[in-house]
Amino acid sequence: MLAHALLSKYEVFQKTKNRKVLFGGNKRLKIYGTLKCKSEKRMKVINRVFFKSKKEAVLHDYRPCGQCLPLKYKEWFYNAI
Repeated sequence: MLAHALLSKYEVFQKTKNRKVLFGGNKRLKIYGTLKCKSEKRMKVINRVFFKSKKEAVLHDYRPCGQCLPLKYKEWFYNAI
């Protein structure tokens, strides 16, 4: 997990370009999603974290975004009940 606030704009660009980060998350809300999600783009930099994979996000106890990962969210939701 990488905190966006600790990375320069260049480092973020390079990591996304080289596909070293594929998912973004909100550390305050504990939600992860795709980097193209509208919610991801509106997020404050201080709350944003990056993950290499869905598995890494789940290991850090993040749940899927209901907007950009609806099937994963439904699966998570029904398992959480």
